[in-house]
Amino acid sequence: MPDLSYLAAVRESYDTVASDYVERVKSPAELDPLSRGMLGVFTEVVRTAGLGPVADVGCGPGRVTAYLAERQLPVFGMDLSPAMVGLARSAYPNLRFSVGSMTSLPIADNSLGGVLAYYSTHHTPPTLLPVVFGEFHRTLAPGGSLMLAGHAGADLHLRPTQAYGGHPVSYESYLLPPDRIAELLKRAGLVLTARLVEEPVEGTERFFATFLAHKPERP
Repeated sequence: MPDLSYLAAVRESYDTVASDYVERVKSPAELDPLSRGMLGVFTEVVRTAGLGPVADVGCGPGRVTAYLAERQLPVFGMDLSPAMVGLARSAYPNLRFSVGSMTSLPIADNSLGGVLAYYSTHHTPPTLLPVVFGEFHRTLAPGGSLMLAGHAGADLHLRPTQAYGGHPVSYESYLLPPDRIAELLKRAGLVLTARLVEEPVEGTERFFATFLAHKPERP
């Protein structure tokens, strides 16, 4: 059995920061054109394939889930933090949100048309990313698509003690090189379709990377 003890720190930390997080993090409409563009590509690919619903894993307060729903995608959200799920349910009562972990998705095999992991995997220790990516592969229908977006870096291991207005946090963040993330996706059985790597902000060591991948229609 893999050591999943890190999940408790992630859950507790996001429960702690939830109210300030929702005030400080941009809504999809406020994102830069590249980020909105990649979400648009994912939306079109999933809608055209028509293979099933989209799971927004690590959905936080549900803003991106709602953004996809507004674009006529069948979508539901899942997050490790009960506080985040509570905020999402309050803001978007017509959408479905649940508490769950991407290390063991309560979703049937081959049932999803899409998986969106939007800035939600960087707290996962690198040794456990194969577990998470394996769950993405398991739950996607053949031909289904994954969009993975998040922080990247040169193998940075961050241990912040405060976040989102000075709240105490105990999670850790792992910023991996894009090539390593791409390789782990391939090892999980996913076929990389495209990637977008943005240049780092001057004076920082982190940058943003987005990956589009799909589950092969045949093994």
